[in-house]
Amino acid sequence: MRKTPAAISSDPWVEGNAVALLENGNAFFPRLFDAISSARWELLLETFILFEDRVGLQLGALLVAAARRGVEVDLTVDGWGTPGLSEAFVRSLVEAGVRLHVFDPGPRPFGWRPWALRRLHRKIVVVDGAAAFVGGINFSADHLTEHGPGAKQDYAVEVHGPLVADLRLFLLRQLPTRPRPSLATPAPAGEMRVRLAVRDNHDHPDDIERHYRAAIRAARERVLIANAYFFPGYRLVRELRLAARRGVDVRLILQGRPDMPIARAAASTLYLHLLSAGVRIFEYRLRPLHGKVALADQRWSTVGSSNLDPLSLALNLEANLEVDDLGFNAMLHAHLSTLMLRDCREVLVQALPRVRGLALLRTYLAFHLMRKFPGWARGLPRPAQQLRAATLAPRDAG
Repeated sequence: MRKTPAAISSDPWVEGNAVALLENGNAFFPRLFDAISSARWELLLETFILFEDRVGLQLGALLVAAARRGVEVDLTVDGWGTPGLSEAFVRSLVEAGVRLHVFDPGPRPFGWRPWALRRLHRKIVVVDGAAAFVGGINFSADHLTEHGPGAKQDYAVEVHGPLVADLRLFLLRQLPTRPRPSLATPAPAGEMRVRLAVRDNHDHPDDIERHYRAAIRAARERVLIANAYFFPGYRLVRELRLAARRGVDVRLILQGRPDMPIARAAASTLYLHLLSAGVRIFEYRLRPLHGKVALADQRWSTVGSSNLDPLSLALNLEANLEVDDLGFNAMLHAHLSTLMLRDCREVLVQALPRVRGLALLRTYLAFHLMRKFPGWARGLPRPAQQLRAATLAPRDAG
């Protein structure tokens, strides 16, 4: 029997959902902000970054308005990604009744931050237990195309249907104990099978990477991955090479104009290794790529917060939505294919600079050092304290 990602994973799929792809903040923020404006009783939000720019201020105003009309609002931000909200901003939220939580990487003995690399990198919102948003888009203006050359190319999804109940329970489990009414599972809203894949430091340390590897291993026609920070471990690289060698059309869309130059430098150390196996690599040149999306064959797709690098695959708290649906897969494939043709440059083996001597040795050592990183990361300190309530004073960026 031919394997499919659904057949080789034990994680349950949830039937009866509708999922819409949202490109950049231009599509994401209006849909989300409309949903927040209509919320009647509960808002649950998690994000890595919340900046006090025009997007963050608009979000803050909407949450304050919601809390004042009696909506239960819980907003969780990462203490590293959101380091210095002003006292006035925090006060406006707290005094309106918003419960603002900070994911805290633990104490800093002698100024040292042993937990700093373990970050809350998820981006999830659940509105009234009826609609949810999952993806890679933070609350910052640099996700809007009009931001300029530094605007990020990114994606999220809007979800309706039974999976929203699972997303709500997942977010509630992350919060300090507080009684919440149980809800009936939302009625079917479509025909898509979906599931939530998470990575944490306890029960799900490698779920997202495992699901990627399973989808690539099962692929017989195509694999297309667009990912901002690409430096996966040996096993995922091996699956990509094996897929290409058995005739699968394997393509990667990676950063060509990175927001952090080290991202492209790290990925480029893998180029020759991948290209020599038949993997095709395209660098997105229009602006920084921040997306984390992928598809395999005709049905499996994923959109979420997880990069394919050591931080996301071994340390960060991440969340991806996976979709098993012909229509969503075809739509995502058409979009990414257009992106490749219009805004990308293909990397060719003959155009790669020749690496010799010490540079070749450094590349070799870096690759073999980092390919073992997920295993080593399990020994790094884990934060004993995860969430703390925000105070009225802004946090030191540190």
